[in-house]
Amino acid sequence: MTATSRVLRLITRLNIGGPARQALTLTHALRPDHDTLLGAGQPAAREGELSHPDVAVRRLPLVRPLRPFTDARALPSVRSLIQEHRADLVHTHMAKAGTVGRLAAASLRRRPKTVHTYHGHVLDGYFRPSAERAFIAVEQGLAHLTDVLIAISPQVRDSLLDLGIGSDDQYRVIPLGFDLEAHRAVDGPSGALRGRLGLHDDVPLIGCVGRLVPIKDHSTLLQAMSRIPEAHLAVLGDGELRGALEGEVAARGLEHRVHFVGWWTDIPSAMADMDVVALTSRNEGTPVSLIEAGACGRPVVATDVGGVRSVVADGESGLLVPPQDPEAMADALEQVLASSEMRSRFGADGRSRSKSFEQDRLVEDIRSLYRDLLR
Repeated sequence: MTATSRVLRLITRLNIGGPARQALTLTHALRPDHDTLLGAGQPAAREGELSHPDVAVRRLPLVRPLRPFTDARALPSVRSLIQEHRADLVHTHMAKAGTVGRLAAASLRRRPKTVHTYHGHVLDGYFRPSAERAFIAVEQGLAHLTDVLIAISPQVRDSLLDLGIGSDDQYRVIPLGFDLEAHRAVDGPSGALRGRLGLHDDVPLIGCVGRLVPIKDHSTLLQAMSRIPEAHLAVLGDGELRGALEGEVAARGLEHRVHFVGWWTDIPSAMADMDVVALTSRNEGTPVSLIEAGACGRPVVATDVGGVRSVVADGESGLLVPPQDPEAMADALEQVLASSEMRSRFGADGRSRSKSFEQDRLVEDIRSLYRDLLR
């Protein structure tokens, strides 16, 4: 490996969430060992976009939906960028960037090393069965063009292997990593979120954080809220389903207890005011909101899907329930809200477990991987 290797990092879009945070963090933190250029598409308006003051982004025609004309333009654009940057290694994040980036790299005579990170996957629960089968076949083929496949949890790796994507020796399990110092500094309510909502400290407050999209299944949470008449729910996030969810809230008569806050930049201040953090997804990689909840010392009630168990230990840092089961979700939330001892115990365990998701560990794991690949 030369003193400074050249890395092209590609991500479909820098929408608010774990993949974008990781891409920005790694692009910045791996300097000066790796001269990294970050390429990304543009997120949809309601998704929000993350940035880093010291990271420039090269815009590419990468979009999440399947759009043949745009996708056809993306391939030569990425191919040219690899050549322009003289990349020794191409590291892709998210499905579209992973497809275009790996095909572009494989088409070059001087082929760079290739790494793809699965931040979960879209091969279960996102599309109709015929589309899922097609996408699985594409990922199986792309795996043959990839030197290393990264899964962010053992559960994600095992799920991909079960689908026939890649071989066991191609995978590295590298969990997410974040700067959680501000979250660990949480010590009692901040008053920021409750003040915004006009709620007193004694009002039970459930929170959920994330994109308002079908896979997150907020409808199950709203159905559960109908069974917990004394509690309020703060929904932090935005997305394509906001209008439909607001309509469902009105239809259920929950307007005075369910609050759509939109994107909230200071997550620790919001979580400080929550009694419990909920997640009702039908599929997940490693849910960032639950990592942040644990670091803030907040108990969790979540669906037992994907990589959730890599963050939450059932009965120790939270309660896990089956997906799409409003009654089980409501029962678990009521258990946690009813017991201050349980909330305190779960919160302390969550804080301890969050230490495995430190940013410095992530950076060193990726640095070590690049060193091995480029040696």
